[in-house]
Amino acid sequence: MKHIALVIGVTMAGAALSAHHSPVMFDMAKTQNLEGSVVEFAWTNPHSSIQLDVQTPNGVERWGVEMGSPNSMVKAGWKSNIIKAGDKVTVAVHPLKSGEHGGIFMSITLPDGRRLGGRAAE
Repeated sequence: MKHIALVIGVTMAGAALSAHHSPVMFDMAKTQNLEGSVVEFAWTNPHSSIQLDVQTPNGVERWGVEMGSPNSMVKAGWKSNIIKAGDKVTVAVHPLKSGEHGGIFMSITLPDGRRLGGRAAE
């Protein structure tokens, strides 16, 4: 009985991890460029993220951008202090299929014109 419970637990944990890391909610065939002001840059595990205010004809939209882990981003040239609140940036994302204001990170153009990629959330 303990073996069955262990197998079920491991299987469920594996399914949860693969769902967490699946890009299925993002439209990977579409790229959207977001020009806006950084509200917050979270350098956290398991995924870093950017909250971005984007000005539109209808007002300001708050976008959430999911990124890779700090470890994978360091390998792509990132540092924890590379962007800060108030920075004007352009972020390329694969947007959410739902149409909500969110996406998975592809690249960023920093205020000084440098462009950084990095691994998207895995």
